[in-house]
Amino acid sequence: MQKSIPIADAHCDFLYYMVQNGYSLASVTEHQSLSLERMEQGSVKLQFFAAWVDPSGRISCLQQALDLIDAYWRMLDENERLIPFTRDFSPESGKIATVLAVEGGEAIHGRPENLRLFHKLGVRAMTLTWNATNELASPAMRRGRKGLTPLGREVVGEMCRIGIAPDVAHLNDAGIDELLSIATVPVFASHSNARAVCNHPRSLGDEHIRAIAKQGGVICVNFYPPQLTEKKRASVSDIVKHIAHIAGIAGIGAVGLGSDFDGMSDCPPDMKHSGHFPKLIEALRREGFSEADIRKVAYENLSRYIARFC
Repeated sequence: MQKSIPIADAHCDFLYYMVQNGYSLASVTEHQSLSLERMEQGSVKLQFFAAWVDPSGRISCLQQALDLIDAYWRMLDENERLIPFTRDFSPESGKIATVLAVEGGEAIHGRPENLRLFHKLGVRAMTLTWNATNELASPAMRRGRKGLTPLGREVVGEMCRIGIAPDVAHLNDAGIDELLSIATVPVFASHSNARAVCNHPRSLGDEHIRAIAKQGGVICVNFYPPQLTEKKRASVSDIVKHIAHIAGIAGIGAVGLGSDFDGMSDCPPDMKHSGHFPKLIEALRREGFSEADIRKVAYENLSRYIARFC
């Protein structure tokens, strides 16, 4: 019997629905993907939790972020199996390590001092944008060729200085170019796919995949069907195609997983929740990936990357 391979997942939106819909890891509602039981079924040993801020929300993005950060720490208080990730964490410890991230630079309200406070509160990664233009940068989902703003460049410099991982997910191509040119630490993509496999604006071109890998970063493949395939229905095999492409052009050490569970309106039928990760592991085996390479993709690459910031 093969030993289960640990999973590191670079993105989920559980915190938002914990605040808005009362999600709990102890139980599962109709549309919920993450639960403690499912994470255990899927051998999830490292989970990033995104504090996603809604630019169109009724309260300020800063307050939204604080509410979600509070939810993260309440979640850890309520679940003794969950602990903050540290450099010496072992996936054999019996615990599930967690990383707190912010999705959307709107959260800092245009003030680098808020970024520093977020770091004190445990934030270890942040995207500069979500799907709307903000004070820092322009998103992939809007037409435009502008890169980072002067404030965006200042914020990137401060992220690198204090130890918050710069996340290129949702950023447009010009912004990625500029971020790569000024970052003094490796950057990563928490939930971005390969544009060469599926031509979606949120996905990365081969030149950016290579550049991120060259600087020591990792590209984490998400499971959102429109970013996986142009076919009507996606499956676990489409996830494998993106993994294989990124590994093929940037090396096996440059690819990881970033499911986007609880952030998707639709999921592949065979990858609906964290308990289904073993299906992906088996699909990678069928594709011919070695056990050592599967472990890198599933856990080691992302855990090695984020350890720089923890």
